[in-house]
Amino acid sequence: MGNKKLQVWLPLLFSIVMIGGMFFGFQMKNQIGSKSFFKTGKLGSLQETLDLIKQKYVDSIGIDTLQESAIQDVVNELDPHSVYIPPSHLQEVNEDIMGRFEGIGVEFNIFGDTVNIVYVIPGGPSDKAGLQVGDKILKVNDSLIAHKTLATDDIKKIIRGEEGSSVLLTILRSGKQEIISVKRGTIPVSSIDAAYIIDTATGYIKLNKFSDNTYRDFMQNLELLQKQGMQKLILDLRGNGGGFMGEAVNMADEFLNDNKLIVYTQGNSSPKEEFKARREGLFEKGKLVVLVDELTASASEVLAGALQDWDRATIIGRRTFGKGLVQKQYSLSDGSAIRLTIARYYTPLGRSIQRPYDKGKKVYMDEIWHRYETGEMLYADSNKVSRGKEYITPGKRIVYGGGGIMPDIFVSIDTNGIRRSITRLYLDGSFNNFVYNYYVRHMEDFKQYNNPSDFAKRYNSTDAWNQLNSFAKKDTIELKYISSKDSDDIKRRLKAYLARYKWRNEGFYELLNIDDAVIKKALEVIAD
Repeated sequence: MGNKKLQVWLPLLFSIVMIGGMFFGFQMKNQIGSKSFFKTGKLGSLQETLDLIKQKYVDSIGIDTLQESAIQDVVNELDPHSVYIPPSHLQEVNEDIMGRFEGIGVEFNIFGDTVNIVYVIPGGPSDKAGLQVGDKILKVNDSLIAHKTLATDDIKKIIRGEEGSSVLLTILRSGKQEIISVKRGTIPVSSIDAAYIIDTATGYIKLNKFSDNTYRDFMQNLELLQKQGMQKLILDLRGNGGGFMGEAVNMADEFLNDNKLIVYTQGNSSPKEEFKARREGLFEKGKLVVLVDELTASASEVLAGALQDWDRATIIGRRTFGKGLVQKQYSLSDGSAIRLTIARYYTPLGRSIQRPYDKGKKVYMDEIWHRYETGEMLYADSNKVSRGKEYITPGKRIVYGGGGIMPDIFVSIDTNGIRRSITRLYLDGSFNNFVYNYYVRHMEDFKQYNNPSDFAKRYNSTDAWNQLNSFAKKDTIELKYISSKDSDDIKRRLKAYLARYKWRNEGFYELLNIDDAVIKKALEVIAD
């Protein structure tokens, strides 16, 4: 294939979406923390075996670990998205899908062996306490975290805590140590990465997941864009691994009228349940384009499938992931939980979103990588779904079933690879490290830019590019003689990453979207 960038990045991305798919895909949000389903005093043979081992086995053994392994083995024999969650991971998993956590309200990265604050949430506990971008956290209470090989998750556990509790941070700022007390609070995590006017009357919204607050976040941003004159909308669901189906249904209701069916679920032990549009939506008229790719999954596919079946939106991109299984969470008595698949999603026309998994989990997990190898991500007519069962929409268009949502307009994956030596800049964190330190040294210079659009027009990245060249040489990465296409791509990312530190994800995507092939196609379609 010769595409080094994809060979490096795709396996990692697919692993991430698989894990996300295991945790996402719930039918209703009130399932989090549901009480144990099992109410019986009778011991099963599995519990009897564990008890026997605990009482009689020749050596001491961690019975909890053994029990978790046994449950996981049982769940693994089911579908790819039923999952056992041990007690130690349940809170973190629930926090992610609920869209909030209890902490101090900062984002950090570990550069070298030091925790650096890269963002302080406005109005959050750390902002009120006076923490700043560029501060280095040396100690949390009495725990030294600088110059130690701690994982990011371990540092999060040390810093986070119950709302209302306080934590003492020893930070390094401008070469001087300071001790700052921060009172922890509940920190909301928005599902919206970006929302802005992209082209006169065209709005753009980038949605990263469907958490407990997604519909609320979406409505706030939709109303704000409409006040700015938005009449057309590009909804970007690329990379969105799903989440609560109810949030996707509520969003679809804003686009569909007349009690239209949005999705229905059905399983062997779950009778058919239909979800329909119930109210007058905020954007039932006006051109709508939805962007999808191979990492668009679950609730995202529910939304895209409903809009496609009713001819309400033009779907652009590549075939979606194909996760159409509904999970429900059941709590177990030891504080763990099982998210068990109980039904399947079907689009209004009756298309099953779920792709086959009868050949085992490994084949299932490798399928998206297989799409790249067989040309499915490069050519529309190579997609198996496009040769599957046909369905006719009310507008007399043909759509296909068989796993995932096949877009109306196909845009191939970018095959212009960067040489493997240069990808080291991204993979080992060197690039992000450089951009962060450059931004911290030049924060005063960035204050002159009013917004990402102003930054895109006026910022000259020559100085940053020259310094990156010198920085890369220390890692024996030579940028001076690379192709103009490679250098243009790195400069584009450099500018977008700098915008991220100034305006977070909205700035990042506003800069990156300027040269995005899928965005360009969407703008063509929506202007036609």
